Amino acid sequence: MRFGLVPLAQAEGAILAHSLHAGGRKVKKGVRLTAADVAALAEAGVAEVVAARFDPDDMHEDAAAAAVAEAMAGDAAARGLALSAPFTGRCNLFAAAGGVLRVDAAAVAAANALDEAVTVATLPDYARVVPRQMVATVKIIPYGAPRAAVAAAAQALSAVEAIRTHPVTRRSADLILTETPGMKASLSAKGADAVRARLAALGVALASERRVAHETGAIAAALAEGDAEMALILTASATSDRRDVAPAAVVAAGGRLERFGMPVDPGNLLFLGEIGARPVIGLPGCARSPKLNGADWVLERLACGLPVDGADIAAMGVGGLLKEIPSRPQPRAGGASAPMRPFVSAVLLAAGSARRMRGADKLLEEVDGAPLIRRAAAALVESRADETLVVLGPGDDARRAALSGLGVRIVENPLAAEGMASSIRAALAALAPEADAAVLALADMPEVGPLHVDRLIAAFDPEEGRAICRAATEDGRPGHPVLFGRRFFETLARLEGDSGARAVLAEHAEHVELVATPGEAAVIDLDTPEAWAAWRDARSGA
Repeated sequence: MRFGLVPLAQAEGAILAHSLHAGGRKVKKGVRLTAADVAALAEAGVAEVVAARFDPDDMHEDAAAAAVAEAMAGDAAARGLALSAPFTGRCNLFAAAGGVLRVDAAAVAAANALDEAVTVATLPDYARVVPRQMVATVKIIPYGAPRAAVAAAAQALSAVEAIRTHPVTRRSADLILTETPGMKASLSAKGADAVRARLAALGVALASERRVAHETGAIAAALAEGDAEMALILTASATSDRRDVAPAAVVAAGGRLERFGMPVDPGNLLFLGEIGARPVIGLPGCARSPKLNGADWVLERLACGLPVDGADIAAMGVGGLLKEIPSRPQPRAGGASAPMRPFVSAVLLAAGSARRMRGADKLLEEVDGAPLIRRAAAALVESRADETLVVLGPGDDARRAALSGLGVRIVENPLAAEGMASSIRAALAALAPEADAAVLALADMPEVGPLHVDRLIAAFDPEEGRAICRAATEDGRPGHPVLFGRRFFETLARLEGDSGARAVLAEHAEHVELVATPGEAAVIDLDTPEAWAAWRDARSGA
């Protein structure tokens, strides 16, 4: 890839490195300069630009990031992962379910050592993750990368299982609490509450809670009575030796002791055993506190079906100092949260009356053997959006029938005759409560496909100022669909008439990111018989 000053006359097709103003518009960095961009810059008096130009053996940053991320994820669904669409040279991997993340650190290090243009970052091996949490990101540093480097990184990450989210598979646990004479009942209650909260956070049910005397025989009997998939023991008195009361109870119940003590503080006095295939965790006293301790690491792995033996626990020492120290305070409530994949709802606005079609219904016109409304809805369903809603007017039975079997949620708008704003209001009222953003798509745009929607979702990043993402053609002409972040839902809900969301786009222009999408799809809408005829002629080459 060549990078540097390029005479404007030679800059068409190059990637602009720094944003420039051309008359009344801004040509943003990272765009591939079109003839229209070059003309606008020339009119503004620009003679040369700093730009990147690809050689034949280079890959665009987005294609390179996607190639490496896809190789790393392998069969993403089988590994509990989901990928974002690439944007600005970045492709993210998310946990599809909660659990424990495994990462092959050697493979990631090997990929990062190949070429500085290709970088891969992940959460730590054995990190606890929640659904939709970002677990890895691939970032191409310059605007493009050598194909050979991309292929080598992909090979390094696909030769092994580089990353996987292991979901919770053990779903139940018995809790045994020991008590001594004169012990405060509140101590047992505090411990039980803390353990119950830990299990609930993992999605593990507390099957039983037994309080017994702090004696080997009583604990062994309680272990024999339980039948949950794991057993947890929280003792009234600290365990100080393998032959102490609680570890001895595991052996007395027919089990074996795998490990006593761990190089993690807090959590040193944990012990691990098993009775048959059933793990038994002797919890340290610090488990009465909700703060992270070594027992959490063991419990999380076992709950997710990962093996834990003495060697695994011995290896926890590096990073095992968890106590709060001045240079690394413990996270507090309200602190920065882990990056999460946003929940995006896709909305197809399909309640219009199609008056300009002079009696025909444009949404029932066939495109490639299917009614347009079905094709448009399918594009949203097949995208990375989390739910798809279709807004219909009252009595739209034919349109409703055309959507049969797609898995969309129908929202009826009884005020459809008032205009598009009423359909937007109806859709917003029906969104999933957890929606972080909504893609508003028009139903009369036959060339919009899943990729166009995915580009908008990938671009959405309110912290980076991309709270509204609007589809544009490859040469920068704005169109549809448009993604709006949650902060704009209230504003959208106040719209009136048939002007759609144009007023919101104009009022909040500083938050709008134009997202280049393939072809002319973003600006092709078919409202009249003449427009349909012209579009069909163009498709057929007539």
